[in-house]
Amino acid sequence: MSGGVDSAVAAALAVDAGHDVTGVHLALSQERQTLRSGARGCCSVEDAHDARRVADELGIPFYVWDLADRFSEDVVEDFVAEYASGRTPNPCLRCNEKIKFSAVLDRARALGFDAVVTGHHARLADGELRRSVDAAKDQSYVLGVLTPAQLAAAMFPLGSMTKERVREIAAARGFAVAAKPDSHDICFIPDGDTRGFLARRLGALPGPVVDAATGATVGEHEGTYGFTVGQRRGLGVSVGDQRPRYVLGIEPVSRTVTIGTRDLAAVTEVRTGVPTWTGPVPELPFAAQVQLRAHAAPVDCEVVADDGGLRIDLAAEQRGVAPGQSAVLYLPDPVRGDLVLGQAAVRTAGARSRAVRR
Repeated sequence: MSGGVDSAVAAALAVDAGHDVTGVHLALSQERQTLRSGARGCCSVEDAHDARRVADELGIPFYVWDLADRFSEDVVEDFVAEYASGRTPNPCLRCNEKIKFSAVLDRARALGFDAVVTGHHARLADGELRRSVDAAKDQSYVLGVLTPAQLAAAMFPLGSMTKERVREIAAARGFAVAAKPDSHDICFIPDGDTRGFLARRLGALPGPVVDAATGATVGEHEGTYGFTVGQRRGLGVSVGDQRPRYVLGIEPVSRTVTIGTRDLAAVTEVRTGVPTWTGPVPELPFAAQVQLRAHAAPVDCEVVADDGGLRIDLAAEQRGVAPGQSAVLYLPDPVRGDLVLGQAAVRTAGARSRAVRR
């Protein structure tokens, strides 16, 4: 129970279904007062109070589990290390993989519980992970890393309803969180300044910004961690022809950020690391759809084996495909909801004849 409206309603629906429910709030920071106040982030002391009030109204036991050390190691340090290596991680995906459906699930099972119920907007049908009926709130992307064993011990009661309906249920029950704003920020960066957070952790690591068309150095930066592939704004450079420039590649060893025009940013091929599958391993090659960012539209693709990982050939050009992000594969199904097949971390992305450097 995060303290938001989604997990409050998920807990209420689990109680209504007749389950023996215990509410758990996760303490994920050694200095919880440094997390958010208001609507930014999640998991603050304020959120714990909101979660406890809902648990009290439902008449269920409530505990705070301190997983700050595990969260710091598996999510925060991983986030910093990935940026230091020129990649762009998704900390919410990592939190689901390492914390909510690993550390929490392991402890829950040790205590005799059968499943972890969360307020994620996604569906489980016959053990298969599918998109939520509310496309605008669908969170299946950040759950695509889960294994069949983890999904077998998960429950997502909200996947068959819209966010509007969730708030209606909360309001009808008199929950104070019914109108509480959604959290959108990275919970351990409450001010939303990712570049500043990384600068404090990694220090100044200056290097050149190079224009791909000419090879000329067109600017300087204070750290490659301040950039992500596909980025257009905040490059801090001025190029003579005034055409917009995008980040094409990041080389942390030489500290070089390469930028280029829109045509050079086109991606038609993605290569990944070792995939994880939410169900039986599909036979390669196969046709599917791939989602390359948390809020990106899916694109048709062909998936083939590639040196232990996958090569994903895209049917339409994409941009902003950053190494380190998750490529989540779906089988479209307009009736039952798109089926999540699995995911793999992006290693390189580019046109057929080239690839973005990590």
